[in-house]
Amino acid sequence: MDEVGRQARWERRTELPLAVASLVFLIMYAIQVLAQGLPGAWRDLCAAVMYLAWLMFVVDYGVRWRLSGQGLRFVPAHKLDTVVVLLPLLRPLRVVKVYEAVQRRHGEPRLSLYARVIAYAGVTTVLLGFACSLAVYDEERGAPGTQMHTFGDALWWACATLTTVGYGDVVPVTARGRVIAVGLMMCGLALLGAVTGSFSSWLLQVFSLESDRRNGGGPSED
Repeated sequence: MDEVGRQARWERRTELPLAVASLVFLIMYAIQVLAQGLPGAWRDLCAAVMYLAWLMFVVDYGVRWRLSGQGLRFVPAHKLDTVVVLLPLLRPLRVVKVYEAVQRRHGEPRLSLYARVIAYAGVTTVLLGFACSLAVYDEERGAPGTQMHTFGDALWWACATLTTVGYGDVVPVTARGRVIAVGLMMCGLALLGAVTGSFSSWLLQVFSLESDRRNGGGPSED
């Protein structure tokens, strides 16, 4: 079996376990942040599970790098996987890859390209918004002059930031909180652009097909 075949086989086998590890990581992190009175032993257990999930991603990344035979070219060719290893809070985004696989039957997507982009962006937005809400709340609570007194405040801030509304009634005051905010702003713009562009393209396609039918032409091929 060639290198491409071995890598594809490895990815198929690890896709679901890594997705489960992503969700477990997010759950453990949420427990650590939100469960204030959690006993020390349980907090240690959550931390151990999180480190185990991180180790799974590191091992997977190393194996796929080795099987690819690409050398350093593997890093820019797999940007999401690289970022996921370096930034723990983005690991839940690996669930999107499983969602994509579920949408396929016999190698063909069940949904149109535009619907898939909108669906992926929606799943990514929910996961990213929840993870960043946890991270910024963990940094902001108890800080002098904080405006995020509850996790609900952090969720409200994440929703306003992701949708690019930016009310400004709740903002981070710590340095790390602002770094998280900048990252969320960039992701919000990218996700909004993807959804808007896909929806606009879909509308143009619908109008084009309608115009062809009115002019007596058949539907165009994608």
